[in-house]
Amino acid sequence: MRTKLSKLFFTCVLLCAVALATGVTVLAAGPNQNPAPPAQPQDQPPAAQLTPEQLQELVAPIAVYPDALVAQILAASAYPTQIVEAERFLQQNPDLKGAALGAEVDKQDWDPSVKALTQFPSVLANMDKNLSWTSELGDADYNQQADVMGAVQFMRKKAEQAGTLKTTPQQTVTTQGPTVVIQPANPDVVYVPDYDPELIYGYPVGLWPGFYPWWGVGGPYLSFGVGFGIGPFYGFGWGWHAWGFDWYHRGLLYGGGRYAFHTRAFYDRNAYFHGNYRGFAPANRGDLGSRGYGNAGRAGTRSGAFGGYGRGGDARGESSRGRASMGGGGFHGGGGRGGGGRR
Repeated sequence: MRTKLSKLFFTCVLLCAVALATGVTVLAAGPNQNPAPPAQPQDQPPAAQLTPEQLQELVAPIAVYPDALVAQILAASAYPTQIVEAERFLQQNPDLKGAALGAEVDKQDWDPSVKALTQFPSVLANMDKNLSWTSELGDADYNQQADVMGAVQFMRKKAEQAGTLKTTPQQTVTTQGPTVVIQPANPDVVYVPDYDPELIYGYPVGLWPGFYPWWGVGGPYLSFGVGFGIGPFYGFGWGWHAWGFDWYHRGLLYGGGRYAFHTRAFYDRNAYFHGNYRGFAPANRGDLGSRGYGNAGRAGTRSGAFGGYGRGGDARGESSRGRASMGGGGFHGGGGRGGGGRR
């Protein structure tokens, strides 16, 4: 009996020594009991949701752009690496214009939304210049698309109430129930407005942390520069008429159906893109190496504002008057077919 007790005592001492050495907790157990299994790692928490005020601040610089252009920007912002690639491509090929540019862009392995933005070089350049904001916009559109669209409508109504958003020779502004729709006035040319968000909306809306302003106006009004000819890009599926919104169902449209993201690589990129809103220090502008871009340097900006930079060429576009707003006009409702190109 004494021998058995001695063996049991020695075993307990040995187990305690091993536990102290390895940090494993040993529970008192009988001869027929097993030690408790190790704790399993918990699932990662879901991405934090931005508040309505934060979303309004995020979309303020683009909310009163034409509908199809806003759709292209929201979709393309989910692919910041491709934004950088497309901007470098335009810089390296300054002589490509019109249909020749479209043909070369069509060969690239980019999402259709990124290809579409090559029609608007200054838009692309400023998204490249503000990659932290671009990335956050993409995350928000992926995680909270309906809320992002609601924020766009909120800001448009604020501009209407301030008397700064109205029909002009460059664009038409119509109100369809609770929805404000903005389309090019001339079906052949797209004008991109230049404005200061802190003035256009009638109240001092703040800028997203780390955002680098691109506008060059100082008054509470919209300014329009050179129009962008979009006719040479008509034959490509990613052109102007492929894009729009189903405002009623809060969905982004591409190619006659609901736009579908074809990668999750951009989902919640907190680690290297986001600002303080989600618990991370804002990254410094130009620090692409820490954001997963390797040695891809930052491009110089092509223009001081999204508007006012054109590559010439004929243009094509129409305005729609339905709840669904497409660049080509007339498409209503969502649909099951997804857009996007890169998988």
